[in-house]
Amino acid sequence: MSHTLVRYSKVVEIVGDLLKVLVPPPVSEQGERVAFGDLGWVEDPSGFKSMARVIRLEGELVSLQVFSGTKGLSTQASVRFLGHPMRVTYSPNVLGRVFRGDGTPFDTGPGLAQDPKIEIDGPSANPARRSLASKMVRTDVPMIDIFNSLVESQKIPIFSVAGEPYNALLARIGIQADADIVVFGGLGLIFDDYHFFLRRFEDAGVFARTVMFVNLASDPVVERLLVPDMALAVAERFAVEEGKRVLVLLSDMTAYADAMKEVGIAMEAVPSNRGYMGDLYSQLARRYEKAADFKDGGSLTILTVTTMPGGDVTHPVPDNTGYITEGQFYLHDGMLDPFGSLSRLKQHVIGKVTREDHSQIMNTMIRFYSGARDAEQKQAMAFDLSEFDIRLIKFGNLFRERFMDIDVSIPLEKGLDLCWRTLAECFDRDELLMKETLIDKYLPTLDDDERIQAAA
Repeated sequence: MSHTLVRYSKVVEIVGDLLKVLVPPPVSEQGERVAFGDLGWVEDPSGFKSMARVIRLEGELVSLQVFSGTKGLSTQASVRFLGHPMRVTYSPNVLGRVFRGDGTPFDTGPGLAQDPKIEIDGPSANPARRSLASKMVRTDVPMIDIFNSLVESQKIPIFSVAGEPYNALLARIGIQADADIVVFGGLGLIFDDYHFFLRRFEDAGVFARTVMFVNLASDPVVERLLVPDMALAVAERFAVEEGKRVLVLLSDMTAYADAMKEVGIAMEAVPSNRGYMGDLYSQLARRYEKAADFKDGGSLTILTVTTMPGGDVTHPVPDNTGYITEGQFYLHDGMLDPFGSLSRLKQHVIGKVTREDHSQIMNTMIRFYSGARDAEQKQAMAFDLSEFDIRLIKFGNLFRERFMDIDVSIPLEKGLDLCWRTLAECFDRDELLMKETLIDKYLPTLDDDERIQAAA
């Protein structure tokens, strides 16, 4: 008999958001069995109703995550299994829409019950279908485009601490990136942050090409675990079936890991490092590895936020993330740090799909900024400064103002030109140590008024 017609009422235990129920095996080999990941419908005589998902099978004991939490649920409840895993709506109608963590619409738009649905949390793309990363995702953020280029099919996090404007940066990248579709996943957001993303996308006129999956801080923790899978499933379909260049934004993956820890504790799993489960690495990797550039389709690029509690980069979440991803953007003091940030795929595009001077100007600017940091330390320690040290300090101030501030928005080519101008304002051409052909072609010549202004 189908599980959808049978109710199981032998509830053994309710712990946190978990419900454990006895499900006897089918009487015949042809009978349907409960499978890992299947959905169930939980009802209680008090009127409580909620969806749930199977997360553990131990003989006849089935453990389910109850989506709406177990408050108001008693051992008199019954479970009816639906015979299929979690699904999410996928069609052109999802663009410009907002969905909850359980996949239901969160906005006031029309219902999508008749639209096709796809299963979430499927396997990663076949490596044979993937192409080598070779296309740049322009963001108009100079510290990314010039110094740590974002590449299609890349998976990269923004490492930050609480209180930094990482959501503002993430929204800017989603708005300015040259992607066909943006899929946003919010994990444990407060309502103000959700409203900020929604308004930013709407005001910028990009909401029509955006899909949002949002789990608020007041929503059940269980739904937080579904948001990345739903966002990535929809993004992958747009990339594979419609050849779209898709950018997935997720904030914040530390909240996702904390949700996994909370569920693991409720399941009495043995913790590993700082209370996190031993499969933290593999669970994060399963999501990040969805990033791909498909030979016969589009591409899927993943950019996430990973907050570091106490600024500790050795915390299990950023530590494991660093082994999975291809670099990171390090945000602190409202700026992207050029020394803490790294894009391991930038060499695939710098000088190949960008201007010929890109590599040289990038290295030269970082070299002089490193010297500026040293000169600033000498100044702070009351050492005598040389004339060159003073020019280095001036360069460092201009570098932070013109490039590092996350509010700066400038196209790549104009950013490269601004780099050359900044060098011309602070240094002589023989101090640049660059190729003469590039200096002759790109270094601007300042007139007398500009030299006086630059010297000031």
